Amino acid sequence: MSTSRSRGGVERVLSKLKTSLENGNYYEAHQMYRTLYFRYTSQGKHDVLEGMLYDGATTFFTHQQTASAVDLAKLYVELLTTQGVPPLEKHFERISALYSQIPDDNVDKPQYLASSLKWSNKDGDRGVGHPRLHQHLAYNLWQEKQYRQSTQHFLHSCDGEGCGHMLVEYHIQKGFKLEADIFIARAVLQYLCMKKHLSAALAFHSYTSNHPKIKKGPPYTWPLLNFLWLLLLSIHNSGSLSLYTVLCEKYRSQIQRDPAYLEYLDKIGQAFFGVPPPARQPRSMFSGIFDQFMTAMNDEESSDDESAPASQAPTHAVASSSNMETADLD
Repeated sequence: MSTSRSRGGVERVLSKLKTSLENGNYYEAHQMYRTLYFRYTSQGKHDVLEGMLYDGATTFFTHQQTASAVDLAKLYVELLTTQGVPPLEKHFERISALYSQIPDDNVDKPQYLASSLKWSNKDGDRGVGHPRLHQHLAYNLWQEKQYRQSTQHFLHSCDGEGCGHMLVEYHIQKGFKLEADIFIARAVLQYLCMKKHLSAALAFHSYTSNHPKIKKGPPYTWPLLNFLWLLLLSIHNSGSLSLYTVLCEKYRSQIQRDPAYLEYLDKIGQAFFGVPPPARQPRSMFSGIFDQFMTAMNDEESSDDESAPASQAPTHAVASSSNMETADLD
């Protein structure tokens, strides 16, 4: 008898919800969704509730009811989390679709993303989230021309090929002609810092093969691209530390184009070439051989300064890479 009354109560709420939406009474409809959330949760109807919350959030977004839409989106992730729902493709699709509709200035957007990634976390991988969810987010952001944010998620996915294609469009749409090598360099180095050498190689190949301004290689007419190619090749062939040191010395001028490159290369050296980690109280931010490498570069620059006329300051060609800013990989 109680079950029958409960079913009848839910049906009345559903009927009222439908009427509210048809009449544009979105505040009342929002309250109906929340009522159904608690009732369906108590009844264990999680599958039905999942679809209802997603459809409701999508409807609210369509009618510019952002606050109500975001609230239902958060309830959707909360349901997945509290009920221990395993991460499936349909969930990744829904989460990324809702995320792309949340305005960038909405205060709940970062928390929604953090909660979604935490739920999707695979095998306790430091909480960075499931690679497949990152891939969905990356493609949605790419479609919206949010290239920098798309890059962030590609780095946490396993889709190096897709990342390379996206970066081609990113450079063509947002970069300067002389930055074609820089746009792929930071992504490759960051992939390597995360020990994703296969994704790094795929991203490099995809980018250099599809960019209309890059002639087929290797070798390439862009020195920085040759450095990346040789770096990836040496990692693939389990290269020695001495080879790595020579390679960095050979392309020193290219490494100096972006202050972040040397720090990335220090981490890459530790990950793939046996460069010793920093001491507990290092003299600088770099470790082992790279501390000496930095010292050598500074000494050389100081020598050049002393030999230059007092009226002529030394100049260094440093290409801008502000378009490729990403979060630190600490």
